[in-house]
Amino acid sequence: MRAIVIHSAGDLRIDEMPEESPSEGEVLVELRAGGICGSDLHYFNDGGFGAIRLQQPMILGHEVAGTITDVGPGVDGLSRGDQVAVNPSRPCGKCLYCRKAQFNHCLDMRFYGSAMRMPHIHGAFRERLVAKADQCFPIAAGASMQEAAMAEPLAVTLHAVRLAGSISGQRVLITGCGPIGALCVIACRLHGAGEITVTDIVDEALRYGERAGADRTINVATHGEEFSAFSAGKGTFDTVIEASGNPQAIAAAMAATRPGGTFVQLGIGPDAPLPVSLIVAREIRYFGSFRFHEEFAFAAQLISSRRVDLKPLISDVMPLSDALKAFQTANDRARSMKVQIAFA
Repeated sequence: MRAIVIHSAGDLRIDEMPEESPSEGEVLVELRAGGICGSDLHYFNDGGFGAIRLQQPMILGHEVAGTITDVGPGVDGLSRGDQVAVNPSRPCGKCLYCRKAQFNHCLDMRFYGSAMRMPHIHGAFRERLVAKADQCFPIAAGASMQEAAMAEPLAVTLHAVRLAGSISGQRVLITGCGPIGALCVIACRLHGAGEITVTDIVDEALRYGERAGADRTINVATHGEEFSAFSAGKGTFDTVIEASGNPQAIAAAMAATRPGGTFVQLGIGPDAPLPVSLIVAREIRYFGSFRFHEEFAFAAQLISSRRVDLKPLISDVMPLSDALKAFQTANDRARSMKVQIAFA
C-alpha cells in the first residue's frame, strides 16, 4: 500500500509500505480523507519543531476518516462497511494521569505521526490503517467523509471551549484564523456565544472566519486601531481563545479582556512574557488548552448528525498522488485553509 512519508525537511515521498491485518480488538480502515495539520507542515518544512526532530522516515498525518474493511476478533459494535472517524490519540490507560482520567496528559502517549518517541510513531496517511476499535467512531451513511476527517481538529477546539466554561451570550474574541481558529468560531457558535470577533493578519484567512460564522473580522496588521479600541475601559471581551501563539497577539488580546474574563491559550508559539500585573489587576482566568480526549466522540457525533457544517473550511482536496502539491498548497495561507488528501 502507498503512504505519505517524510524523510527529512522538504523530502516528502509516496512510499510502498507492507500491508497489515487486524488483530484482537482491531479493525482495518480503508482511508477516504486525511487533513494536513500544522504539525505535519512543521515536519515537512523544518524536519520537526523545537527539540522534536526527525531521526528516521515517518508516515505523517493524524486527521483521517475511512471505511472499515476488516474486523479482528473480539470487536463489538463495528462492522465491515462502517464509516468511521479515527482518533489519533492512544493513551496508555495505566499511567498516573490516565488513572486520573487526564488522558491527554498520558506519560506514555502514542499519537499518530509524532517524532517525540524513538522509534517514531507512524501517522495515518496511508491507504489502509489498522486501528484499535475504540479509536474508531461511527459516521452516519451519507455524511461527508471529508468533514469526518476534521473530527480531530474540531475536538481540539471543543476542548478549549469546555475549559472556558459557559460562553452562552458572551462576547468572544478568537485570535488567529487558521484552521483551528476558524473551527473555534464554529465551536463557540455551537455553545451559544453572543458575539464572535476574529483577528488575523491575512485577509484571505479572515474570509474563512466569516464563512465559519464570525460576527466581525479584523486584520490587525492593516486595521490595528480598530482592534485597539477594544482595550478601552479595562477591556471588552468576556472570553478570549488565543489560537495564533504569536506573542504580540497574546499581549493585545490580554489587553482587550475585561475584568473577570477568561483567557484560553490554545495556539503554541515561542515562549513569551505574560502581562502578570494585568492578569492580577483584572482577575483574568488564564488557561492552557492541550489536545482533547472525550471531545473526539462529541466531534464525531456532531459531524455525523450534521449539526455542524465544516465544508466551508475545506479549501482543497487533492489525490494521494499529488501529496507534495497538497503540502505546498497548505503552506500558503493566502490561498488555503484546510487542505485534504483523497485516498480512495
